[in-house]
Amino acid sequence: MSASAAQMSVEKPRRRLYWPLVWTTVVAVVLYWGYHAHLERYITPQRGLGYWLGITGGSMLLLLLLYSARKRIRWLRWMGSIPAWFEFHMTLGVIGPVLILFHSNFSLGATNSNVALICMLTVAASGVVGRYFYTRLHAHLEGHEDNWDQLKAAGQRMASQSTSLAFLPGFLQRLECLEARWIQPPRNPLLRLPHMLSGGIRLAIARWSMRMEIRRAARRAQAGNSALVAEHAQRLAKAAGIYASKRLEAGRRTTEYQVYAKLFSLWHVLHLPLFFMLLIAGIVHVVAINIY
Repeated sequence: MSASAAQMSVEKPRRRLYWPLVWTTVVAVVLYWGYHAHLERYITPQRGLGYWLGITGGSMLLLLLLYSARKRIRWLRWMGSIPAWFEFHMTLGVIGPVLILFHSNFSLGATNSNVALICMLTVAASGVVGRYFYTRLHAHLEGHEDNWDQLKAAGQRMASQSTSLAFLPGFLQRLECLEARWIQPPRNPLLRLPHMLSGGIRLAIARWSMRMEIRRAARRAQAGNSALVAEHAQRLAKAAGIYASKRLEAGRRTTEYQVYAKLFSLWHVLHLPLFFMLLIAGIVHVVAINIY
């Protein structure tokens, strides 16, 4: 691979990571402006631009059903890939509520309008949470469970086939203790979310503890031995530190993946009923407006 190709392969993911931040900033600025612009002098929900903003936003929310249909009906594969439809689903799930907020002038109205608006905001907030879970699962954490298992197996083979670990007695046992204390999730489900949110701090503590343990073992191996033995112990200590750091990082990501997978599954169960409740409230609102 050429240098330019390698640079492109590194830079492309970085550019993609900025898009959610840019998108969020643009939406936040638009909402802030709309809330403070006093647009009720120009937009009314009953007619003109305000009425069509509501129709357009509501139609976008109805189109969200196409994503579910694409996932579940095989013969709709000609419509495009599921990841592309997911991005389309998320885009409509943001633009639609924004248009409806402008349609309502960021204020409450009749009872049926309020119910529909609250349902929409609840579903939109739920979609943002689901997007976060999805991103963590598929963009950052996927595949690390296999890496952790592979690193564990490599450590066991190293311990059984090599006498080099005599310089670092108890290395793997100490590493497993640190994994059990700082990396693996607690049994209590209520403590798993705080455990996950503090993953960076716990990983730093585990790495520091392992690094200190390796340094002490290397000093003991070097004391009173020849220069050749001391040099060998130093190289082994460096390799052990790299291995421990990679294994602890893979363990943290694997436990995070497991927690996010459970949260995403629970979110999916709650999100669908909320969405159908929004559809019912929206239909009632449209019917009530046009009849009365």
